[in-house]
Amino acid sequence: SEGMVTLAHVLYGLHGFSALMGVLSAAFIVTAFLTGWPSIIAVIINYVKRGDARGTWLDSHFGWQIRTFWYALGWVVLAGLLILTVVGIPFAWLLLVAVGIWVLYRIIRGWLALSDGKRVY
Repeated sequence: SEGMVTLAHVLYGLHGFSALMGVLSAAFIVTAFLTGWPSIIAVIINYVKRGDARGTWLDSHFGWQIRTFWYALGWVVLAGLLILTVVGIPFAWLLLVAVGIWVLYRIIRGWLALSDGKRVY
């Protein structure tokens, strides 16, 4: 339905806003994405409304956003473990930058596919 399409756009906007705060602040993109209230609210709504989108092309977008959040969190945990080794600090920094770029890519790619009325893979 049109309401679900609008909701998916709003959720991409919330995720994008959190990531943008990482670009415009001293925070890493990925940490702003994971800890920003807009992104946390968006992922909760993704879970709540995913059932309504089940079986439609929009289901791929809800899953895409959820997976982006959790995979990003996993990579941040790995970066945190690398920081603990001290020797891994440069690798952790590079990993955080790379994951931030990946998050931006996923938001942009998903949002463009949604705008075109297509599934996202």
